[in-house]
Amino acid sequence: MPSQSGKGRYTVCLDPTEPHCSCPDHEDGGHKCKHIFAVEYVVRRETNSDGSVTVTETLGVHGTIRKTYSQDWRAYNAAQTNEKAKFLDLLNDLCSGIAEPERQKNGRPPLPIHDALFAACCKIYSTVSGRRFMTDLRDAQLKGYIQKAPHYNSIFNYLENPALTPILSALITESSRPLEAIEVDFAANSSGFTTSRFHRWYDHKYGAVRQQHEWVKVHLMCGVSTHIVTAVEIRDKDASDTKLLPALVDATAANFKVREVSADKGYGSLNNYGAIAKHGAVPYIAFKSIHTGAGGGLWAKMFHYFQYRREEFPGHYHKRSNVESVFSMIKAKFRDHVRSKTDVAMVNEVLCKIICHNICCLIQKSHELGIDTLFWQEGGAA
Repeated sequence: MPSQSGKGRYTVCLDPTEPHCSCPDHEDGGHKCKHIFAVEYVVRRETNSDGSVTVTETLGVHGTIRKTYSQDWRAYNAAQTNEKAKFLDLLNDLCSGIAEPERQKNGRPPLPIHDALFAACCKIYSTVSGRRFMTDLRDAQLKGYIQKAPHYNSIFNYLENPALTPILSALITESSRPLEAIEVDFAANSSGFTTSRFHRWYDHKYGAVRQQHEWVKVHLMCGVSTHIVTAVEIRDKDASDTKLLPALVDATAANFKVREVSADKGYGSLNNYGAIAKHGAVPYIAFKSIHTGAGGGLWAKMFHYFQYRREEFPGHYHKRSNVESVFSMIKAKFRDHVRSKTDVAMVNEVLCKIICHNICCLIQKSHELGIDTLFWQEGGAA
């Protein structure tokens, strides 16, 4: 086979079990090079009745085979066409598990915590403005989901309440628990949601004013089978991914039996391996080029597994692609930006998006697997 650059030739041997080529690419990587793909063919020999041999050479045209997955369209269609009504039922049940806080003796009586949570999450689910959402809220009142339809400004005020953040985090945890018997493999990653605020600075080098969107960075862990979000951490936008993985693993292991955890190279550290192994799980985290097996223990074991089982390791590691799908699902359905202006409200708005995503996952799986979604079964009200 002549070189594409016109300098010399390469010898291609199309062995049925291990084809190889004399080019540097094939020798270094141990994989099929472009020369093998260019000349690969199947040789079939047939012996005729007169003893002659017919040799048939067939040119093989190779392309990338895209793997597809079957879809249960009946269950999918049923889930989508009934999602909104079922969403309101599940959201009502989920919010009912939050105990009403003690009211102050003086001042105007606050909105019940159930109604505040229901209105905030339902507002995010609708993806419309607060004023346009009031029609949906009045319909929810007529159906008995809330006692009184609050003013749209009241919804925004509740989102700005820092006391709402741990409650929303608890709702995310509880909304994932109906699938604890299904999920055993998990993936972690982070992504950002843009805001309406800008960061501006003067660039002395070019003599111009630059600006950049502020954004909320979300770290989460999800199940790779159902895409349910099991744990969330929201810190400042420059927070390190690596340091937040132990908290995500611990929160997930509190309700799920964790068998595998997959993540990208940014999560590779001895501390993270220890945090995963503590729960009896196996970390499938890709290694950087600078990494070695010098860490010993599980780190060394997984490093050698990564090096010498190159065909087997990706089957576990690439389960992490599901966490990318989760972010894509949330951003496509509930928008990739937040409308809130303050830091606390932006965090709470993102948490509401994740609650809505989890409820939608439960609706889908209830049609596919026949799972009954029941909240607050063991511990009672939060």
